[in-house]
Amino acid sequence: MDKTVLTVSELTSYLQGVLRREELLSDLWVAGEISNFHKHYSGHCYFTLKDKESRLRAVFFKGQAEKIKFKMEDGLDVMARGFIDIYKQRGEYQLYVQDMEPAGVGALHLAFEQLKKKLEEEGLFAEEHKKPLPPFPQKVGVVSSASGAAIKDILAVFRRRSAGTSLLLAPARVQGDGAGEEIANALEKLSRTDVDVIIVTRGGGSLEELWAFNEEVLARAIYACPVPVISAVGHERDFTIADFVADSRAPTPSAAAEMVVPDHREIIKDIKEYRRRLKKGLFDLLERRENELETLRQKRIFLRPLEEIIERRQQILDDLETKMATKIKHDQQMERERLQTRVARLEGLSPLKILGLGYSICTDISGEKVYKDYRQLKKEDRVKIIFSRGEAEANVVSTRDNQDKEDGNGGKAKG
Repeated sequence: MDKTVLTVSELTSYLQGVLRREELLSDLWVAGEISNFHKHYSGHCYFTLKDKESRLRAVFFKGQAEKIKFKMEDGLDVMARGFIDIYKQRGEYQLYVQDMEPAGVGALHLAFEQLKKKLEEEGLFAEEHKKPLPPFPQKVGVVSSASGAAIKDILAVFRRRSAGTSLLLAPARVQGDGAGEEIANALEKLSRTDVDVIIVTRGGGSLEELWAFNEEVLARAIYACPVPVISAVGHERDFTIADFVADSRAPTPSAAAEMVVPDHREIIKDIKEYRRRLKKGLFDLLERRENELETLRQKRIFLRPLEEIIERRQQILDDLETKMATKIKHDQQMERERLQTRVARLEGLSPLKILGLGYSICTDISGEKVYKDYRQLKKEDRVKIIFSRGEAEANVVSTRDNQDKEDGNGGKAKG
């Protein structure tokens, strides 16, 4: 029996042919959970589709992957449309994805929620970044379709409410592929003009028709715009990413125009009311001042002003004189007490005070030199002894240290 021997490449090519002839495998939908997702720098996406029992390798090439609106990530349940083929280099079959939808929720709805979460975490929706609208703009910029109903509604409001505010239109497509980037470019151009505020707007529509206002490129352009931006997309029930990023949101294009263009009739009415209030306020103020003046005229000081002034000054002088006399008396008493204290201290230190306690002072005969130590004296010196009352002269018979315990010769003085 002859053996049929195939190389690995031949077998792979044969199996590839079998798979390609199978009609079911040439165009099918596969449901599963994305895992091991990896986006190559080339833009191609590689991942695995899995369920509880099996796994399938998949590749989503850049050209097709860029068309989907939502972000692919691990853990996302999807339905992938494509065909099965063998990757010859590894001999593995895989799904070549051509389209993809999230399972259980629309692709656009998922993309909206993903982008909303991302931008909110980055702080693009934070209130502290919102710029206030100018109260009386001179020029208003509008980004919208030049032929759409939105610009017509805005122009109607402008004509009705104000003849002094000018409008500068930056036309852009408001739906379809590339519309988001076109709106962003128009917004950036307007921000470099002298407009005071910009309205980004279009009429209502489906989620698909409004999608340009949910694109990341437009959201970042609104956030970076130095001029206040109002988003007025669709109808009151419609919310877009642009609404969350913009400085203000209007439910309709007409409402946006009413937000930025003050009604000249209301302004005139307000001016008249302010004028009435001002006039009344001035008359009331004048009446109060006249009443105050009349009250002042009746005061005694204005009936006899010179006498009042002199009497008041005299009273002040009397008060000052009394205070000065009291101060002098107080100071004298304080000085007297300080002097007495010092005298008492001096008396306590006086030699005579000490002598009065029974002590005496020994000096030379002239009284100029005071002897404090027995060693300053010698036998036969003549000394003077000063008492609290009177003095005496004596001759030194002998001297000794008063610490000595021996009797010695004794210290006797001879008169």
